[in-house]
Amino acid sequence: MPPDWTEMPDELQLVLAREALRRAAETLAEHADLLALEMEGGALNDRGGPDALRLFASVVRATNLDGLGPVGHA
Repeated sequence: MPPDWTEMPDELQLVLAREALRRAAETLAEHADLLALEMEGGALNDRGGPDALRLFASVVRATNLDGLGPVGHA
């Protein structure tokens, strides 16, 4: 059975947490891009959303790259 989270070394916890945050940020950005495409394609009502969603996706990606960096490169 794998060790409990609290039994893992702090460094491993940090690596795992950073990777989870990186993946979550990329998922948010991908969903924002997908929603923008759906709006442009007419599947969703467009109320000025595609540009705002792309801006959101860019901000999430930029913040993620600057703040966390790739796992294993601390």
